[in-house]
Amino acid sequence: MEPRSAGRRAGRVAWLDSRPMTQADLTRQRLVRAALELFTARGYHETTTPEIAKKAGVAEGTIYRHFTSKQHCFNELYRAAARWAAQLVKDADALKVGPREKLAELARGLVAGAVREPAVARLFFVYRHEDLLDEESRKTAREFRLGLESLIAQGKADGSVKPGAAEVWAGVWLGVVTLAIDRVSAKEWPEGHGNLQLTLDGAWDAIGASDRRTVGP
Repeated sequence: MEPRSAGRRAGRVAWLDSRPMTQADLTRQRLVRAALELFTARGYHETTTPEIAKKAGVAEGTIYRHFTSKQHCFNELYRAAARWAAQLVKDADALKVGPREKLAELARGLVAGAVREPAVARLFFVYRHEDLLDEESRKTAREFRLGLESLIAQGKADGSVKPGAAEVWAGVWLGVVTLAIDRVSAKEWPEGHGNLQLTLDGAWDAIGASDRRTVGP
C-alpha cells in the first residue's frame, strides 16, 4: 500500500488552524505571526515588543493580555513548532512500512512544512536558542527527538541501520535533513531542486547499513 503522505499535515501548526476564532483568537494569531516572522528574520534579542505590536497592528499592552513576556511568547511559538514536528514523527511511525520508508516519509513531511511555513521550520530546526527555552519547551523538543530515535532503533533492529547508538544516528540523520530544511525555508532551493532529493537520499546513506553482499568477478 502506498504510504500516506506526511505532507498533508506538513503545514498545519496548532495556532494556525482553520477553526472558527473569536476576536481574541484573531488578535493572538496576529501577534504570534508577527513575532514568528520577526524572531526568525531579525533574531530574538534584536526584536522588541513594540515592533511585534506594530507589525501585528495592536497596542504594545495587548501583547501582555496573551503572553507574560517576550520570552513566554517565544516559548509558545517554539512549542507549537515542536509539536508539529513530533506529530509528523508519529504519522510516519504509524505507516505500515519499514524504517527506511518511515524516515523518508518524515523527511518529505518536514521539507513540505518548510515550504509552507518556513519560519516555523526555521524556528525549530535552524536557529539555536537553548538558553531561551523553558522546561515545557525542552520537554516538547525531547518528544520529537525520542520519536526520531525510536524510528532509528527500528532500523537497527531489522539491520537496515548501522550498529551504534540510536541517539548518534538520529543526530546524523537530522543534521543532513536540517540542511535541506534550511535551504528550502530560506528559498534557496525550490521543491524540485536537484540538491533536495540528493540531500534526503544522503540522510539515509549516512546511517544505512552497508550492503554486505559481494559481487563476483
